[in-house]
Amino acid sequence: MVDYTQPVKATFEMQRKSLEQGQRALKQGVEMQTQFGKAAVGSLDSQESFQRSAVELQQDLIHSFLDGVEANVPGMDEQVLELREMVDEQYAALLESHEELFVNLTGEMEEGVEAADEMSEEYVSMLEDQMEMLYDTHEELEGQSVEAVEEMQAQFEEVQDQAEDLQAQVQEVSEQAVESVEA
Repeated sequence: MVDYTQPVKATFEMQRKSLEQGQRALKQGVEMQTQFGKAAVGSLDSQESFQRSAVELQQDLIHSFLDGVEANVPGMDEQVLELREMVDEQYAALLESHEELFVNLTGEMEEGVEAADEMSEEYVSMLEDQMEMLYDTHEELEGQSVEAVEEMQAQFEEVQDQAEDLQAQVQEVSEQAVESVEA
């Protein structure tokens, strides 16, 4: 007996595997976005450090210039001291603003990444629920399809048996007709 349900079962299995692969790819895409967001937040620390170093280097260069003026120009000690204090106050304010900016920026980015992560988690959760319903429906449809094919196969076999019986009856009637004509 030929099993006509095997191609149907194989088709449904292939569809299930395709759905599973799509779901895995989507989850990986969401995970990659999450990692990218966290990496962007993490890079702010090094960006702040680099910019702070550049500002401090500028301050040191100005101090070096003022040291040169103080050493080479007589009578400028008091003016250089005032200028140095003014530069230090301005750089202190700049560095404080710089730090505050990065604290706020990092906080905002972390909140944004966290909100995006929560939305992504909700999306993935909803998708998983929908996929579970789809898998259940898919299994039901597979069962119904296999059952329909099995019923068709049984009906086909029944018709085939009836045809064989009918052929046997025709053969028997033909043989009886031949015998009666010969007798």
